[in-house]
Amino acid sequence: MEKIKMTTPLVEMDGDEMTRILWQMIKDELILPFVDLKTEYYDLGLPYRDKTSDQVTVDSANATKKYGVAVKCATITPNVQRMSEYNLHEMWKSPNGTIRAMLDGTVFRTPITIPSIHPAVKFWKKPITIARHAYGDVYRDVELQVNEPGVAKLVFEGESGKKEEVVVHEFKGPGVLMGQHNLDKSIRSFAHSCFQYALSVKQTIWFATKDTISKKYDGRFKAIFEEVFQEYKERFEAAGIEYFYTLIDDAVARVMRSEGGFIWACKNYDGDVMSDMVSTAFGSLAMMTSVLVSPDGKYEYEAAHGTVTRHYYKYLKGEETSTNPMATIFAWSGAFRKRGELDNLPELVNYADQLEAACFDTLNEGLVTKDLVNLMEGITPKALTSLEFLRAIRERLATRLGA
Repeated sequence: MEKIKMTTPLVEMDGDEMTRILWQMIKDELILPFVDLKTEYYDLGLPYRDKTSDQVTVDSANATKKYGVAVKCATITPNVQRMSEYNLHEMWKSPNGTIRAMLDGTVFRTPITIPSIHPAVKFWKKPITIARHAYGDVYRDVELQVNEPGVAKLVFEGESGKKEEVVVHEFKGPGVLMGQHNLDKSIRSFAHSCFQYALSVKQTIWFATKDTISKKYDGRFKAIFEEVFQEYKERFEAAGIEYFYTLIDDAVARVMRSEGGFIWACKNYDGDVMSDMVSTAFGSLAMMTSVLVSPDGKYEYEAAHGTVTRHYYKYLKGEETSTNPMATIFAWSGAFRKRGELDNLPELVNYADQLEAACFDTLNEGLVTKDLVNLMEGITPKALTSLEFLRAIRERLATRLGA
C-alpha cells in the first residue's frame, strides 16, 4: 500500500529508559511501514535535557503551541539517586510539569478496557475518566526544613503596598513546612477544559475538593468552577449531561458504588493519585490513555506510566522483556487521529482507528504481555515479549489496512 501522507508535523518528544526503546520499536513496527511520518523531533531524554539546561523541554512546549498536536514518551523526573546515576548538573523539574504549565492544560486519563479483564471494583461497567488539573499545588511548592524553635508565617506583599500576614505555626522544635499556590487564570482554564471535554464526549462531570477544610484555597476552585459552569449550563442540559460538585471523600465513596462512564475532575495531586487508582482497578497503568488539552485547543498525548526502569536494566543486560506498550501506542494513535481531524485527512484518522482496533484484535485473541496474563478471565492468554507483541499487532494492522 502507498504510505499515508501527512501535511502538518506532529511534535515528537522522545523519552527515557525502557519506554524510549519501545518508542522506537513502535515507530519501526507500527508507524513507519504505513505512514509517511512527519514530526518535529525533541529529545527529552534526561542526558539531553541536562546538556541543554532543560531548554529542550521549553522548546518542545513552544512547538506544541505552534503545531497544536504533540506525542510524548515517558520521561524521568530526577531525584538524588538520578543526579548521581546520570551525573546531572541540576535536579531538573518534571518535563510534564513544565509542559503542562506552559500549555495551561488539563490532563484527561481514561482506562483502555477489554472484555477479558474485569475491573477490581465489581460495580464498574464503563471507564472512568480522570480530569487532572495540571498546574500548581504541591508540584510548584516551596519547602523548608526547620531545625530550631521559631515562627513560620505566610506573608503577601501587594504592589499597592498592602501587606497580609498569618502565622502558619509556632515551632517548638524541628519540623517541615511548605507553601503552595494556584492562579485564578489557571483554575478558570481547568474548568473550561473540563466542561468542553465533557460536552465533546457527552459525559457527566464531577468535581471534588475539600472546601470544608480548605475554605479559601479549595473554596476558590469550587467558586470558579460554579461561575464558569454558568456559560455551559444550557449546553449541558441540551446534551443530557450534568455537572455537580462534591467533597473528595464523598466522591471516592460514590465512585466505588458507581457504574462508571463519567468524568471525575480533580486538583493536581488528587488527580495524580486517583488516576493511578482508577487505572490499576481497571487492570493496569500500562492500559491508560492520557492527553493534555489546553483551553485554546492544543493537544499533547502521552502514556500515563513511567519509564519502566526495572525492565530497562534487564534490557541493558541483553535480556528479553515483556513490557506493555499499549499506553504508548494509544498516545501515537490519539495524536494521529487529532492531527488527521485538524488537517482534514480521513485516511490518517482511519489509520489511528485501525491501529487501536488491531491492538484490541491482538489482546482479545489472548496475545498479551506478561503483566496482563494473570488479569485475564475466560480466555487462555499467551505471554509475548514486547517485540513479539508489536509484531502481532502489526500483522493484524496490515490486514485491516489491506497492506
